Amino acid sequence: MLVRTASMPAVKTLDDEQIAYSTLDFVYEKSRNYDTLARNLAAEVGRRARGRKVAYCVDGSVFEDVAARILTGRGAKTVDGRSKAAYFAERAGLFGGFICVSAFDLAERRVSLPLVVYDLTADNVSDVKLLLSERFGDETPAALVDGAVTKLPLYEADRRPSFGPLAGLVLYEVPLLEKKRFEFDDFVEILRRLRAPDGCPWDRVQTHDSIRINAIEEAYELVDAIDRRDPARMCEEAGDVLMQAVFHTLIEEEKGGFGVGDMLTEVTQKLITRHTHVFGKDRAASAEGALSVWDKNKMKEKHQETYSDAVNDVPECFPALLRAQKIAKRVEKGGWDKPTAERFEREFRSEYKELLAAVKGGNGAQISEELGDVLMCVVDLGRAVGADCEQALLDTVKKVAARYTAYEALVRADGKDVLSLTEEEKNEYYRRAKESVKDARD
Repeated sequence: MLVRTASMPAVKTLDDEQIAYSTLDFVYEKSRNYDTLARNLAAEVGRRARGRKVAYCVDGSVFEDVAARILTGRGAKTVDGRSKAAYFAERAGLFGGFICVSAFDLAERRVSLPLVVYDLTADNVSDVKLLLSERFGDETPAALVDGAVTKLPLYEADRRPSFGPLAGLVLYEVPLLEKKRFEFDDFVEILRRLRAPDGCPWDRVQTHDSIRINAIEEAYELVDAIDRRDPARMCEEAGDVLMQAVFHTLIEEEKGGFGVGDMLTEVTQKLITRHTHVFGKDRAASAEGALSVWDKNKMKEKHQETYSDAVNDVPECFPALLRAQKIAKRVEKGGWDKPTAERFEREFRSEYKELLAAVKGGNGAQISEELGDVLMCVVDLGRAVGADCEQALLDTVKKVAARYTAYEALVRADGKDVLSLTEEEKNEYYRRAKESVKDARD
């Protein structure tokens, strides 16, 4: 008879009954980590079983011991016992369904409440506490089972200096509205409650059309938080963008259309099928190569048989400058000439000349058309020099606003009126304002 370790409480029964056994404690000493330990234990049991029958005894259920699972997979006969998880759950007063996991496997497993963690030791309890606190919150109600049962908040779980050979941690379920940290399923449940017949009157009556602009507004607020380098606001605004996506999904789900699972499946499949240079046979050694693979797969998935299909797929609700860049990029892929700075100068002169002629003629519709051509030339220039026109203009607008704010402040500080300055004064105040304001891209 082989026992995994002499520290198991059940070994006392063998001693009391004077049943002979050998321990495998020495395997622990030569094993670097838990995975190595399991393989080494299975190998040692297999070595001793050559030509004779042996019994490998573990504490708890056979299927809570990785080495025993390995041996079972090799044809070993199992006689299961009561699981450690069930023992800890009963001692802590936890009944019904629960998730159970070894402390050594916790980092690799998706878990939820209520939860039982077995194989708890003084060496791993701090890591267990940190992992669970990040997931569920450090005030989650818990019970430490180590001979006695001690109920405590999760953050106190590692304050005991030592543990016995059979120790576990039980985390209890927390009502939704009492949670300190939430998961995606909680988030969806809250939105479902808001849309329920007894939920929020405003949320219940919203439709795709009534809140469509909210998605744009929230996306811009996220971009603004990014531009401001404000992580706290980025966290908040990213959540608002996610809320818009889930809200539209729930509206559709209520109509019998796609649901949250469909939405998550769709976006996950897209990540896999468009990154064939990561998950498939394509190759990409650079960002440009990866983007080329993405575009190829995107056209295939969208059944875009012509480049015109891709051109006309650019959303019409995009800001004009952004849409212009997208379309210009796609017509280039469809065979139109690649823009260059040299060609811009020639074409800009031609378009500007036509604009001046339209202005001279006084035809408003023609002026607007020719101005659009001039702006499109500028978009091509941005692409030719590798700049993002939308971002460049946004940065310049911010710079203009900041410079004018500084300009007016300087004028008012001198007791003057911004509308009553001489040209020389305007130039001097502008020079001082420009020196005091950094470029938005600095």
